[in-house]
Amino acid sequence: MEQFRAEDVRARLIVVEDDPVTRSMIASYFAREGFLVDEAANGGECRQLMRRTKPDLLLVDIHLPDGSGLQLAQEIRAESAVGIIFVTQQDSETDRIVGLELAGDDYVTKPVNLRELLARTRALLRRRTLERGTPRRNSIVAFGPWLIDLTRRELAVRDGAVIQLTRAEFDLLAALAEADGRPLSREYLIEVVSNRTLAGDLRTVDTLVGRLRRKLVPADDGQPVIVTVPGIGYKLGAKTEAPS
Repeated sequence: MEQFRAEDVRARLIVVEDDPVTRSMIASYFAREGFLVDEAANGGECRQLMRRTKPDLLLVDIHLPDGSGLQLAQEIRAESAVGIIFVTQQDSETDRIVGLELAGDDYVTKPVNLRELLARTRALLRRRTLERGTPRRNSIVAFGPWLIDLTRRELAVRDGAVIQLTRAEFDLLAALAEADGRPLSREYLIEVVSNRTLAGDLRTVDTLVGRLRRKLVPADDGQPVIVTVPGIGYKLGAKTEAPS
């Protein structure tokens, strides 16, 4: 068994799962690893726990007896920055993308590998701690005719019209903008949008890049906004600068 560290003792999570055997198995395992664990059999119980406690992370089944786990996560995400990992039997590429775009930070399929789930949980908590402790160099980055606000999480053209992006689309574009023209691997980008590195999930990056390319029309010189770097991944095709 992995030995837990001090930060894990302070981490609190809620297991939202209607199957009592699966819920108890996950909750007991994480409790043994030093986490503070609450259990919820449905969305209503999760909402009650959210009002009484301040969890660091939720493990959410997509199919709940009183509604969709996706809708529950989206509702919670609108009011809280809590980390969310979906734990579900659904494993299609579309299911993963929808889950990540709506509210999730990661997506793990059943049957649950507890050690993998623990590793993903710890990685997500470490990443969120680093993000809170590392200030952005520049809140707003300009590239081509666009402005991306990394604090407000908005993308707009320079005349002020906002371009609607999903959470995953924004995270991927922000990573490319902060890389300042350096190519980023598809493996790194899948970690950015979902904290996953499995080869099967790399298609998710390609799908998100395709969506961004359709939303961001190339500049007058025909240079695409996101350039494919063969054998590596992608980079931003426009030069970044501080807004004037």
